Amino acid sequence: MSGLLRIRWAIAPEIAPRPLITCNRCGGLRPYRSSGKFRVNANGKRIDAWLIYRCVDCDNSWNFAIFERRNRRDIEPALLAALEGNDPALARRHAFDAAVLRSHVGRIEEFPDVAVERHVLERRPEHATVLDLRLTLEMPVPLRLDRLLAGELGVSRSRLQAWEERRRLFVELDGAKALRRPPRDGMAIRIDLSDEPDRDTIVAAAGA
Repeated sequence: MSGLLRIRWAIAPEIAPRPLITCNRCGGLRPYRSSGKFRVNANGKRIDAWLIYRCVDCDNSWNFAIFERRNRRDIEPALLAALEGNDPALARRHAFDAAVLRSHVGRIEEFPDVAVERHVLERRPEHATVLDLRLTLEMPVPLRLDRLLAGELGVSRSRLQAWEERRRLFVELDGAKALRRPPRDGMAIRIDLSDEPDRDTIVAAAGA
């Protein structure tokens, strides 16, 4: 299809989830944010490691266990060095792991804010009429697919729904109601814009 334009969207969450914890200073339930710093404690051959969180109101600390009472010989030297050096990538990976955080504390705040990095996968055709969007996700995001597409393409969610009903928008392998669910890593979305008067504007917004 000569008018087909393939673009990859690399999607990353911008705000880490925040556990809701009873703060003994504030005297009530408060959100805590990651400090990006680890605490590592050695007791003989046993190692404990935590990611330090701070109350957003009073800066009181709470330690989120990465592991506890782990034998030193069972820890990769590179991992231990990253913990002791407060490696930003490692801190980010643990801070954004909403499933593990929720299993520890029960309630968390999640944020839909994402950053989208666009990469055109092939040379743009002279007249692009069909978008083929390939999504890669650094980690799961709490954002519905229709909200993501509407925000990034500059169209309304009702218009996206109309395209889907007219079979102008198709989400590969995800079936019905895909627009209402969060995007997944590897997801492919095809949108036929051949009849849209503002096609060039939408194509430009997509990242071409």
